[in-house]
Amino acid sequence: MTLIVGLGNPTDKYRNNRHNIGFMVVDKLVNDLNAQNISKSTFKGTLFKKGNLLLLKPMTFMNLSGESVLAVSRYYKPEHIIVVHDELDIELGRIKIKHGGSSGGHNGLKSIDTLIGNDYNRVRIGISRPPAGRDVIKHVLSDFTKEEWSCVNVVIDKAAEITLALTKNDLATAQNRYPAKTNYCAGM
Repeated sequence: MTLIVGLGNPTDKYRNNRHNIGFMVVDKLVNDLNAQNISKSTFKGTLFKKGNLLLLKPMTFMNLSGESVLAVSRYYKPEHIIVVHDELDIELGRIKIKHGGSSGGHNGLKSIDTLIGNDYNRVRIGISRPPAGRDVIKHVLSDFTKEEWSCVNVVIDKAAEITLALTKNDLATAQNRYPAKTNYCAGM
């Protein structure tokens, strides 16, 4: 069984924030796969299942995401975990996949790493750094602009595809098929 975790913040206030792109990808996967909601209050999140896939949106707010991941992991004991999240140090349009590594200051990843370790694959979706002088926290908690949405929709589709590829292939195969240097919005 594979657990796919999309990171984000609950409530409509955050729905279109850059920090919620992980939620957006899980929403796409749930819809595309017609996954069934199997949530329980003890999971501290919204959990869906399709075949051997579990799809989780932690409802603990970003900084406590690990609590939900830990609760689901203890109950289902997945063999593999994939975390889908936003990444400041990658430009919008690019997606990188890797195993483990540092949280890079991402509080959702810090929470997960603290509670279950970092032995999981990551789908890192670029949201770009803010312009000089703009606060990073305000940037990640801001909505994508109207001009960015055409790219964001392409990235959500591609990140969902990449995430599913990671459930069927080893990391190296997926990395070769989806090179980190590719900008999926180039020319838009």
